[in-house]
Amino acid sequence: MPSALPDGEPVPDDGSLPASALAGSADRPLGFYLHVPYCATRCGYCDFNTYTATELRGSGGVLASRDNYADTLIDEIRLARKVLGDDPRPVRTVFVGGGTPTLLAAGDLVRMLAAIRDEFGLAEDAEVTTEANPESVDPAYLSALREGGFNRVSFGMQSARQHVLKVLDRTHTPGRPEACVAEARAAGFDHVNLDLIYGTPGESDDDWRASLEAAIGAGPDHVSAYALIVEEGTQLARRIRRGEVPMTDDDVHADRYLIADSVFAEAGFDWYEVSNWATSEAGRCLHNELYWRGADWWGAGPGAHSHVGGVRWWNVKHPGAYAAALASGKSPGAGRELLSDEDRRVERILLELRLREGVPLSLLRAEGLSASRRALGEGLLEARPYEEGRAVLTLRGRLLADAVVRDLVD
Repeated sequence: MPSALPDGEPVPDDGSLPASALAGSADRPLGFYLHVPYCATRCGYCDFNTYTATELRGSGGVLASRDNYADTLIDEIRLARKVLGDDPRPVRTVFVGGGTPTLLAAGDLVRMLAAIRDEFGLAEDAEVTTEANPESVDPAYLSALREGGFNRVSFGMQSARQHVLKVLDRTHTPGRPEACVAEARAAGFDHVNLDLIYGTPGESDDDWRASLEAAIGAGPDHVSAYALIVEEGTQLARRIRRGEVPMTDDDVHADRYLIADSVFAEAGFDWYEVSNWATSEAGRCLHNELYWRGADWWGAGPGAHSHVGGVRWWNVKHPGAYAAALASGKSPGAGRELLSDEDRRVERILLELRLREGVPLSLLRAEGLSASRRALGEGLLEARPYEEGRAVLTLRGRLLADAVVRDLVD
């Protein structure tokens, strides 16, 4: 089941923010994340805030229905307009995630985007993305999204091997994600991403290479590759605990990452974030870069997180509770925190070190600078950028990114 929300102070009923949150906002891009919490089935490795029809039956009633979800989410977009007041910024990125957003009718996703356009306006070159499961779309659906203003789509591929998909409880068949890329191109999408997962129990190096080659051969301009994390409380964690499938160790994860980076580089994909590769700068996911660079975004939907000007808040998780709050004219916010200057400094290091451009050495304290010199000597940071005042991970540093970050934030 989904993981728990963090603690925090109460969110005002009207969702209002302290005046400091919008200070200097004109210099920061604004994005929207729209969370669609519905899935046809629950994948064995997933602990996201998602719900199947069975899980919602009897606990959410009509308020949790997929049929009226778009209207409920639009209510939060209108709340965002009230909270942000006369903030003149057009929205730079929109990302619809889940769950499986494409379980909703294409017209519902288009209406949600139209509400953002009506309330805030979209930047001329706005990036508008939706996630999609390969079995949940067809050419007509993709054409409707493109005509409605979406210009980027991200398909969950995970693997090209059937036995790996089976362990992950994925329902699509091998080859379907590649066909989706062709259908998206035919519908007019310039930017297409495929998500891959490595380190699934029972996956071999040859399985992983086959998945990489299939993904690249499909012709996307962006690929994300994530190590499988076995979260407590998931079906996969229970299967591993019972000895039904083996646990993959960190050395295997490292080997798979090295294979991925080599195969991607040979195919013309450059890394720009530890788990993301693109064929060009235009192919990067601008929305995720908002997160990594600490910009402003409003997360609408059950369990969605937001950040504006050093204020972070999160919504109630259950779709029924979320809809009930908005129906009563109240913010669905469950809690929030005001980030201190030190909090924001640490988060910049944590997030920006993952990027190809790295993090300014000026953000580091004395102990962090000492740690950075050790990391440079150990081949974890690149020499040329370091001389220019930036900490940038080498390939070996990317394998040990979490450990490097822990040392630099001291």
